[in-house]
Amino acid sequence: MNWIRLLAVALSGWAFYLTMRYNLHMFQLNGYKRTEQLHWLKKNLRQQWLLPFAFCLAILECIFPCMGLEIAECLILILMIIVYRAFARMHTKKKLVYTARVKRLVATDVVLSLLVFAGIGAGLGWKRLAGTGMLLAAAQLLLPLLCNSINHPMEAGINRHYISDAKRKLKEVPGLKVIGVTGSYGKTSMKFYLQTLLQERFSVLVTPESFNTPMGVVKTIRGFLKPSHEIFICEMGARHVGDIKELCDIVHPECGIITSIGPQHLETFFCMENIQKTKFELADALPEGGMLFLNGDNSHIREKAAEYGRLDRIFYCTEAGEEAGKGYYAKDVAVSQLGTEFTMVSPEGEEERFQMRLIGAHNVINVAGAIAVANRLGIPFKQLKVPVRRIAPVEHRMQMREHGLVTIIDDAYNSNPVGSRAAVETLAMFEGIRILITPGMVELGEKEEEYNYLFGTYAADCCDYILLVGKKHTEPILKGALEKGFPAEKCLAYDKLEEALSYAYAIKGQGHKYILLENDLPDNY
Repeated sequence: MNWIRLLAVALSGWAFYLTMRYNLHMFQLNGYKRTEQLHWLKKNLRQQWLLPFAFCLAILECIFPCMGLEIAECLILILMIIVYRAFARMHTKKKLVYTARVKRLVATDVVLSLLVFAGIGAGLGWKRLAGTGMLLAAAQLLLPLLCNSINHPMEAGINRHYISDAKRKLKEVPGLKVIGVTGSYGKTSMKFYLQTLLQERFSVLVTPESFNTPMGVVKTIRGFLKPSHEIFICEMGARHVGDIKELCDIVHPECGIITSIGPQHLETFFCMENIQKTKFELADALPEGGMLFLNGDNSHIREKAAEYGRLDRIFYCTEAGEEAGKGYYAKDVAVSQLGTEFTMVSPEGEEERFQMRLIGAHNVINVAGAIAVANRLGIPFKQLKVPVRRIAPVEHRMQMREHGLVTIIDDAYNSNPVGSRAAVETLAMFEGIRILITPGMVELGEKEEEYNYLFGTYAADCCDYILLVGKKHTEPILKGALEKGFPAEKCLAYDKLEEALSYAYAIKGQGHKYILLENDLPDNY
């Protein structure tokens, strides 16, 4: 049986690598946060049921090495290898990035595992090595958390060094104006729209992509900030109370923009009051008399804004908003398949007609906000007309791609109750075969089923076909659509996005096809 034990040891090494890589990847996606990783493990334990089973079998083998479980161990290890190789081959939006932090976690994990392996071998005998190998492979379910705790003092010291260096670089740029941008949704779009407008007159640095965490912001400052920059637009993301304050303590914004407050990340915020409090941490950080730009169409923003009389509060809204006439507002919105037009009105009553390539009335509010900021920073309306026409859709946010007789409307970055409704209502204005493909919305806590049900009712009014990705998760959408009278034969569920897309392309009928890709679940779902 010696060769079987040797085979089990070899297989356990392979399984160790695969299970470690997968769970480290998920830990990275969860922001190296212990609570979020544990929450994810609780929700997805069925996906990794093999590891607890293997762990128990390995414990049994280590205690009773003479039971002859080596063949069973080999079979379990082979199954683990097959499963976790399949996980590794799955398409993911964000691959595992072997950052310095990940490399340190890997090193700690390997050293700790080798010590355990060698200790058991030396202390209890070589017959237990096969079981020990499988034990360590199965322990990767939780071992990254232990390794992170071991590394915490070192990681905290490294982060403090990087943050101090970023603060130093910010101070070395004379006259730099820092603009913080936050919101439940719309902040990334606002950031890039504002960059397009402000760079007409200023040298502008923005946090790239969705670099909206402390270390993402620090990396941007240390890697890209130059003495010639005049404005730094800093996107600020949050999943917990205090996250925006942490970012503000690094960059010290002079100007703030709150784009929206809504039911996003309710799994970690737990209630709307916490979301509202966290977004206004940006306002708390502004200096006396600092400019705070607020979406006046949002009720949660309006009710909280009254507490900030010490700041220069500037509302931007649409004609229908309650703050219309008090700040900047957009009126006479005209939407077509080619783009959107609207008239912008300043607090002083100045009016200017703007045209943009972005489709959908819901895009007007963020562009209106960008115009308001640019105008208050000294750029006249007339000088903003051309830059507004240049504004391009942000990747995966109502981005249109033509493929012959098919137009893909890519709104896959994320989805929220407000944005999902706006997206399907935009789809409804196109003439042709209108197809929605969606896995639904997540991270909405106890409200998740309710919001997905309502999404189904909205979609039923706007779409010719509703194709759902993931049969169990999308049940509320299906229920909402069917109860609204949508035909069951046109509301179908698939296991994979590729299957839904293939069906969409195969749909026969006259006219152009418009396929809306609404939301793409995070890799850790």
